[in-house]
Amino acid sequence: MRYRIFILSAALIVSGCDRKAEGQSVAIVNGEEITSSELNSELGMAKVPPGMDKKAATSQMLQAMIDRRLLAQQARADGLDRSPEFLTRQRRATEDLLIGMLAQRKMNTAKLPSPSEVSSFEASRPEQFARRELWNLEQLQYVTPTDPGIIKQIAAAHSLDAMAAALTASGVEFTRTKARLNSATVPHDIYEKVAALPASEPFIIPIGARSIANVIISK
Repeated sequence: MRYRIFILSAALIVSGCDRKAEGQSVAIVNGEEITSSELNSELGMAKVPPGMDKKAATSQMLQAMIDRRLLAQQARADGLDRSPEFLTRQRRATEDLLIGMLAQRKMNTAKLPSPSEVSSFEASRPEQFARRELWNLEQLQYVTPTDPGIIKQIAAAHSLDAMAAALTASGVEFTRTKARLNSATVPHDIYEKVAALPASEPFIIPIGARSIANVIISK
């Protein structure tokens, strides 16, 4: 492919045929227009440093766009745009672009919650806001039994000592530990159940094949 490039001004470069850029066109590259909106979009994405000369930045960006357009034209002339690999990658790039634009639109149009909605949410999550607490816990950690009878005995215990006695009687090994827990990190449904328990009543949190029985000793 043969190209002719000549400069009309610092901000206008035309190549190829004798057709000249007019109106919204800032350059013609072998019959293909580069518009001012395309150029402005490229400048916006390039994030030109504040101190850089605007005309120089515009000229450099336009030249880069022309060079890119020429290379793309050469690739088409070589038939690369008709290859299966190109079509597959083009489809993927188009999908990624559309998904990104959709996500951006949703972010730009997302409605911010009103003050009353914020207050209502905070009121529904006291463990994260108004009643956020740091719990000091005593714990029993043990492998969760598979025998329903043993599980029933453990569940019937109303103190950590009673639970320890039930585990010992059933031959289930356990360890006593202490821990601190921020109520804001507790799932809301679990917090509601714990908040409804009498003082010193243990609550059990299963973690994989193990269980942790907890009692809040201070807040």
